[in-house]
Amino acid sequence: MINRTLIRIKVVQLLYSYLLVENQFSIESQPESPTREKRFAYALYLEVLAMMTGIAAGIKRRGGDSPLYETRFIQRIVADERVRSVISRRLNGGVSLADVERMLTEKVKESALYKKFLKSENPGSLEDERIWEEIFNLIIKTDPQFNRVITGMENYSLSGVERMEKLMEATFTSFYSAADRLPDALKTLRKSMEKARELYFRLLDLPARITALRAADIEERRKAFLASDEDRNPNLRFVDNALTDYLAHNAILEAEINRYGTSLSSDDEPMLRSLLNAIMASDIYKEYMEFPVTDFERDCEFWRNIYRQVIFANPDFLEALEDKSVFWNDDLDIMGTFVIKTVKKIADRYREAREAAEGRNSADEETLIGDDVFLPMYKDDEDSRFGAELFTAVVENRDTYREYIHSALDRKIWEAERMAYMDVVIMMTATAEMLNFPKIPLNVTLNEYIDIVKCYSTEKSSNFVNALLRDMVGKLQEAGVLRKTVVENRR
Repeated sequence: MINRTLIRIKVVQLLYSYLLVENQFSIESQPESPTREKRFAYALYLEVLAMMTGIAAGIKRRGGDSPLYETRFIQRIVADERVRSVISRRLNGGVSLADVERMLTEKVKESALYKKFLKSENPGSLEDERIWEEIFNLIIKTDPQFNRVITGMENYSLSGVERMEKLMEATFTSFYSAADRLPDALKTLRKSMEKARELYFRLLDLPARITALRAADIEERRKAFLASDEDRNPNLRFVDNALTDYLAHNAILEAEINRYGTSLSSDDEPMLRSLLNAIMASDIYKEYMEFPVTDFERDCEFWRNIYRQVIFANPDFLEALEDKSVFWNDDLDIMGTFVIKTVKKIADRYREAREAAEGRNSADEETLIGDDVFLPMYKDDEDSRFGAELFTAVVENRDTYREYIHSALDRKIWEAERMAYMDVVIMMTATAEMLNFPKIPLNVTLNEYIDIVKCYSTEKSSNFVNALLRDMVGKLQEAGVLRKTVVENRR
């Protein structure tokens, strides 16, 4: 029910706000007007960071992988040019920490910290990343050999060591403040998916709510002192609609509505009244009420047409959706399509069951139709993981993906700074999908994100993004980074 098209849209929307305000992590800068103590502290600080990357790379499991090296903290550290320079040099002030690194590598490998890390039930979590702060505080800075070696460094002083420790503390704090937004963002993504599912069931609940309002009106007019013949003998086809009756008494739909709390009807009678008036004023309603006979399938067709031409075009309804949830207006097109498909599925299921049961005792609609007509939240487990994995891939590789985009840019025509930021986010997300989801055909990815550009970016962006993505694909294929080779023409 929540398909990958909707997931892509939600990921792009959330990434736009997430990356726009992101607190980028970076290691501490060289101090201004450095004293000898500050020079020593900063040199030792870089040495310790470089040593930590060496410890991480040196601890391998039987399969050959290095789980500590794959942590986000180490990946961010090793990407810094200052740390890479120390790694390649491995000397600072004439004193090397290489021997200490080998000893500390074994010490960390045998530690309870590492064993606990390997048993984590939530690999890649921020809690896992905290292992590096614990390794520094509990193993590295308390190690006698480490402290003995650093005394030989140029400009050594105890106050310099304390300053280095404060630099490390600031680095961990900076990393956590940047990284801890990812779990919150993923929670928001999950919440938006759940809200889309809620909208699906709310929309299916609308016929029963609107019909109940009409039934109350009929009953009130029937009891009026000066009731007309029409009031006393109204046309009940609308309130007796078979689909409405099926939905109003469906246990699964009722359970879902109750799970989400107060229904739309409790505090939105003006909106429901507006929908009812619009329905009764429509040609669809007039034709339906005047038709000689009706049946279950025609009743379903009536509501499909009402959804398409009346409900989804009603301004009061659209305004009510926006007030209810920031997600719902963007979700309506896709969720509306699934609601109409569900109504069609109910009609088809009823017809097939009637045909199969012809000549036997009749049964009620719910028995004939079955309890599996409502769409599941996701098609499969892959779809349920797709959003979080795609979002995380962009966040963790954003610098690399942006460099791919810039490398494909024809700087004679465009400057990177002139690109709309939404275009950049869309292209980074497309790049993440191409590189991390091998089962998704390349042309599907390209077409999907070009469609998203048309909806969420500037008028001229779709052609620009299309051309740039295809140029980037060619370059990544030539470099062997992207192994998908089939790119079909844009449909």
